[in-house]
This record gives sequence, C-alpha cells and structure tokens, in this order.
Amino acid sequence: MKTPIAIIGLTLACAASAATVPPLVAQWKMNTTGATGYGGYAADVTLVRYSSTNVYVTAQGIPSYTIGPWNSPNSVVGLNWCFKLPLTQSPNTGTRTNVGLGHVAVMRDGSAIYSSRDARSYNNQGIWNQTAWVFERGSFDACYGHPSPGSEYHQHAAPICLIGALDPTKHSALIGFAFDGYPIYGPYGYNNADGSGGIARITSSFSPRSITARTSLPNGTQLAPSQYGPAIGTTYPLGCYVEDWQFIAGSGHLDIHNGRTCVTPEYPSGTYAYFVTINAAQQPVYPYTLGETYYGIVPAGNTGPGSGRNSPGSGESVTSFVGGPCGADFNGSRVVDGADLGMLLSNWGNRGGAGDIDRNGVVDGADLGSLLAGWGNCP
Repeated sequence: MKTPIAIIGLTLACAASAATVPPLVAQWKMNTTGATGYGGYAADVTLVRYSSTNVYVTAQGIPSYTIGPWNSPNSVVGLNWCFKLPLTQSPNTGTRTNVGLGHVAVMRDGSAIYSSRDARSYNNQGIWNQTAWVFERGSFDACYGHPSPGSEYHQHAAPICLIGALDPTKHSALIGFAFDGYPIYGPYGYNNADGSGGIARITSSFSPRSITARTSLPNGTQLAPSQYGPAIGTTYPLGCYVEDWQFIAGSGHLDIHNGRTCVTPEYPSGTYAYFVTINAAQQPVYPYTLGETYYGIVPAGNTGPGSGRNSPGSGESVTSFVGGPCGADFNGSRVVDGADLGMLLSNWGNRGGAGDIDRNGVVDGADLGSLLAGWGNCP
C-alpha cells in the first residue's frame, strides 16, 4: 500500500481533482521505452495527444507481441498512423456511417482492425459479399492477423494475441476504440447492461438465415437468377457471406452495430460499447467486431484512401498524455483516493462497474484490497 488510510464510520479524507482523464486518453498501451516489434519498427502506441475536442493517437501499426508468419504475398511495414478520435462521443441520429473496408478501428496497441468483409463478392456483383474470416483465414497468422496490399498489419476478428487467454469468468479487457470514439471490448461482459447478472459471453443479434439456397437478401428482396449466390454446401457453407446473416433485434445482447449501452469497469457510469463476438466454442462469429454501420458520429480523416494521418487543427491546443491505465481510478482523476473508495463502497455486492477491479462481476473485499494497494497518484 502506498499510503495507509483510516476508514472510521465511512468518513473519508480525499483530495479532489480539477480535471479528469477519460479512458479514450488513458487506456492505450504506451511504448515508453523505445521497444520495437516486427521489422524493427516502434511497437504499440508512441504518442497520445488530446485537446478539448479530440484525441490523437500515433503508432506505426505494429504490436509488441510476435506477429507472422502469414500465408500472403503482402508484407508488413510501419505506417506512422495518427488517428483522430472524438473526445466526446455522440450517437448518430441521422444516416448511419458505413463501416466500410480498410481500418475501421484502432486497437490499444496501435494496430488496426478491419471489418467483416474481404472486399470480394461472388461473381464480382457486390451482392454476396465474402467474410474475411472464412475466405482469408488460411492467410492469417496465429494472432488472426495478416498484411493488406498496403502493408498494413490488421485483424478481421477477435485479436486474440492482444486479448490473451479468454476467461469466461471475467469481464474482458478494453481492446481498442472504433473511429466514432466508442470503446471495443473482448467477448465477455456483464450479463445485464447495469452491471448485474454476473459474467456472460456477450452475444450478437445476428443469426444464420434459414435458407436452403441463396436466392434472396436478408430484407426479403428476391434476386434474379443471374444474381443468385453459390449453392450452400461444403465449398460455400452457410455463414461465409455477409448476406447469409440476418439481424433479429433482441435475440442477443447486442444491437445492429454489434454494441450496446452498458456499464463496464472503465465506464462505471455507462457508455455505448462494441464487443468482439465469439461462439460457444470461443471461435469468432459474425459480425466479429463492429457491424455494418457505426453507432456514433465518425470524424473525417480516418477512413478511405490516404486516411489515418491526421494532425491537430490550426490553433487546436493539445496536451501530451504521460501515464497509463489505472484500474482503481474510477472517476478518471488520476489519483486513487477517497472519491474512488466511496464509489467502490456504494457499489458493494453482486454488481460490476465501479469497484470491480478484478472484473468478476462482484465488488468485494478483494477489490477493496486492490484499491488500497494502489492508493495515491496513478503511474
């Protein structure tokens, strides 16, 4: 314990902080030692800057864990990304932004996540769109990643080398952020959105369609024979195309974007969050990370050709963040103090969120001990 404290009748002595640091600033896997990864490029995130409106994340796109080999003619190089994320996230109440191709989110280690698609469709008609998990899986390395034609290392499904061993008894770690600024979590979370109900595998609301032939679209549109997809069977099993899936609202935990509004350990007051989806055998399942559209408003500059090389605008004052994640700092003050202790005690019992440091869905003495051990300024 850094600083012993006395708790007498729940009278707490604490120091208030004038500012808070949100997870979008503090939760990156920072490279503070000059460590290198694949090809000798700087690993993980090398710089985080933030203004009153945006967060700028700089990375080469190279994780610190071992990547490769992959069965691909493409190569991986460092790409000097700078992704711009909105510090305050907003739901998109208008026309939703398509997730699209290429990088759609950035992981905590600065590497990229791609959408479910692989840019190809049956007979090149743009109707039966291939899922990368099925059609490109043979080229993936052990981390489910491979290089793009533009030399960008990326994953289309659960980034298992970043997530680590899947533990169905713990709320999964925050693994990155979509370009609308909302967090992405691994596959396990609190069963109920308010943090109650224990830990569960967070399920999508997409299911394979009940079809025997690919003659129609999920919305019921009947196709012309020239637009039919291939026969369902061993070569093209049900589920290998995006159009093989249908969204059934409420059939799983998640909405059509593959997220939900809920309490998480990093967001004890709640946030919208995306979740990586897996099946009961812990294998990735559609839509894998994000759905076909973003939930929130996506700022320009991260998607499309030449994207991911942003810089602060003229006159935009930015601050460089120095530090790292601080598990017991529930209010983002960068100090573990009486305010955090009060949040933990107020959430005591069979509920996750504020105080659930060990992420098991229960706030108890183990969490209290961890908070006291981390008392004081965050690293």
